[in-house]
Amino acid sequence: MGHAMTGARARGCSLVQLTSNKNREDAHRFSTGLGFAAGHEGFRPAL
Repeated sequence: MGHAMTGARARGCSLVQLTSNKNREDAHRFSTGLGFAAGHEGFRPAL
């Protein structure tokens, strides 16, 4: 992740976003361990 974020910064990106199902607690611990903070909840339509 560090390599990907460094590359994103070098290319002028200002945001990196990780997404995960609300029930995946291990994924949430992984993300917060990397320094990410929980943000908003998303919305999507049923097709």
